[in-house]
Amino acid sequence: MPIGPMTMFGIYIIVWWTVLFAVLPLGTSRETHTPPTDGAQWGAPTTPNLKRKFITTTWVAAIVWAFVMVLIFTGWLPLPDFSRAPAV
Repeated sequence: MPIGPMTMFGIYIIVWWTVLFAVLPLGTSRETHTPPTDGAQWGAPTTPNLKRKFITTTWVAAIVWAFVMVLIFTGWLPLPDFSRAPAV
C-alpha cells in the first residue's frame, strides 16, 4: 500500500474543500437589486441552499478522491516517500 489511511483522509479533506469552493457560487443569484432593509449584505444570496451544496460537495469530492486514489495506486501520480531518514 503506497499511502496510509490518514494520508487518504487528508487528501479527501483537501479535495472536499476545493470542491466546496467550486460548488458554492453555483445557483446563487440575487433576484432583486434594491438596497436591503433587513441588515443583509448587498451580495448575499436570498436562498443559499447550503445543505444541498454540502451534500453535492460530498459526493463530487468522493468521485474526485476515488479518481486521485486510482492515479496514486496505479503509479501515474507518485507521492514522495518522506519516511526514509536522510543520509548524513
